[in-house]
Amino acid sequence: MTDLRTQPPEGNWYYEFITPDLVQAERIERVMYQGRTAYQEVFIAEGTCFGKCLVLDGKTQSTEVDEFVYHEALVHPSMIAHPDPQEVFVAGGGEGATIREVLAHKSVTKVVMVDIDREVVELCRQHLPAHHRGAFDDPRLELHHTDALKFLEDTQDRYDVVIIDVPDPLEEGPAYLLFTQQFYHLVKDRLKPNGLMVAQSGHTGPAFFEQCFPAVANTVGSVFPAVHMCEAFIPAFASTWGFVMGSMGPDPTSLSVEEVDRRIAERVTSELRYYDGLTQQGMYTLPKYLRAALSAETRIITRDTPLYVV
Repeated sequence: MTDLRTQPPEGNWYYEFITPDLVQAERIERVMYQGRTAYQEVFIAEGTCFGKCLVLDGKTQSTEVDEFVYHEALVHPSMIAHPDPQEVFVAGGGEGATIREVLAHKSVTKVVMVDIDREVVELCRQHLPAHHRGAFDDPRLELHHTDALKFLEDTQDRYDVVIIDVPDPLEEGPAYLLFTQQFYHLVKDRLKPNGLMVAQSGHTGPAFFEQCFPAVANTVGSVFPAVHMCEAFIPAFASTWGFVMGSMGPDPTSLSVEEVDRRIAERVTSELRYYDGLTQQGMYTLPKYLRAALSAETRIITRDTPLYVV
């Protein structure tokens, strides 16, 4: 008899190293794409637990079953906090689910999405239709395939909300400079008055949080007049996941449950499955260990002292 404590069951399995000492595994029904683009390793497959998934450089970006949790938590708190979000900038978000949630807001007139990897976006359009749900065809979308940092350096446009949905800062990956103080200064300069920025910021679970989240929060806080942190549990990531918001004015934590729900009802055209006023209260109520880590954090991420996760 096979000892499942040391040997996996039979079948085709995908193994992901959450850390060098921890692996999460899922049985795979079929692989839709596996290869390398000019920028990163890409794996798109359908698993028996999480459904279709996008994996970049060995890190799961989203899965069909729970992507709504991640994307609603990333997008809506800043969009709802803003009094009238019309022009939105999205860095990354190749699956199209981030722009899907942004475009659900009636007030939005333009979304500029900049994802450096054209091939990943095309693969997601082909293989992950349940993620983007036709968002790439919305006439309000302006799609560019270039470096988001360079794009923001070259434009003089200003945005109400900037959403940073790029992969983790891997040493050989395409996104590590988008976690630096210099980049957050650039984002701040590209925001309109009362603008907000939000960035996915890594694991916040007890075994993982020190890698990324407190350093990102401290770095954003060194640039913006106000910083707000929240988290949501993403099963496919094997952890709670952090989001850091830099604000030029609006405070999502000042909104009551009733006010959040009222704004959702008035502004959002889709039926949200995760985010509402009560959920937001929980998202911004961080556990004691995380609050202590944030208070003690001294790291500032810069070009000269970048942050890399493993």
